[in-house]
Amino acid sequence: MFNDDLLNDFKKYLKKKNLSGNSITAYAGSVRLFFTLFKEVTPENLQQYKSYLIPRFRPATVNQRIYAINHFSRYLAETNEEDSILLSSYHLPSVKVQQKTFLDTVISNEDYETFKEKLKKEKNYFWYFIVRFLAATGARVSELIQIKEEHLKLGYLDLYSKGGKIRRIYFPDSLCEEALTWCLDSGIRSGFLFLNKGGNLITPRGINYQLKHLATRYGIDPDTVYPHSFRHRFAKNFLARNNDISLLADLMGHESIETTRIYLTRSSQEQQQLLDEIITW
Repeated sequence: MFNDDLLNDFKKYLKKKNLSGNSITAYAGSVRLFFTLFKEVTPENLQQYKSYLIPRFRPATVNQRIYAINHFSRYLAETNEEDSILLSSYHLPSVKVQQKTFLDTVISNEDYETFKEKLKKEKNYFWYFIVRFLAATGARVSELIQIKEEHLKLGYLDLYSKGGKIRRIYFPDSLCEEALTWCLDSGIRSGFLFLNKGGNLITPRGINYQLKHLATRYGIDPDTVYPHSFRHRFAKNFLARNNDISLLADLMGHESIETTRIYLTRSSQEQQQLLDEIITW
């Protein structure tokens, strides 16, 4: 049943569902893995696939692969590729991920400061400013790479969604001044800031890979260093100084304030530090 043509059709199906390129690649990989273990998609095989994943991968990875195979099951049912009524209604449950798993993989302020200092000391300004813009603006990595020299002079970047909504990302004055000086010294007079050696926009995957490489070199836990981690750090630091969660939701581009409330929760390290300060009896 499984072949490259079917996989390519599945990718087209995901694209129509507006999944990102990275998600489509990951989902296709999960489907390939499934078919290295099983010959067909059945509820029984899906359950065995889940049992195979749980002891081998982190919960977040397990869930990503479960989401992928659920999408594939729906695709088969919708396109009549699988003669099974049961598949159209069957949903493989995800595994529960404790909240602290997410919070404990957000870079600490101490490590963030260390990261910045080491990059600046080595005059590695390209990566210094990638880290600075992620942590000082709350931008997603896909938004970061859209920043141009012209935006620094404006102090913000406007992005337009398919629905016509505007997401404005503000840049602090001090960051703009520092970045404009770097642009001047680097010969960047206009256009995108973050290009690769070939002169093309650096990819989110390339950014993630290099950040982890740098973290390892600097003795920082690479599990806490990835683009979205700095976005989380922005949110945590903002709430530490200003508890206006509604404003933060706007700055983060969250459609629901409930999404933003997660940043009110403390990580295990923060809980321990707070208890050490409070409990003196």
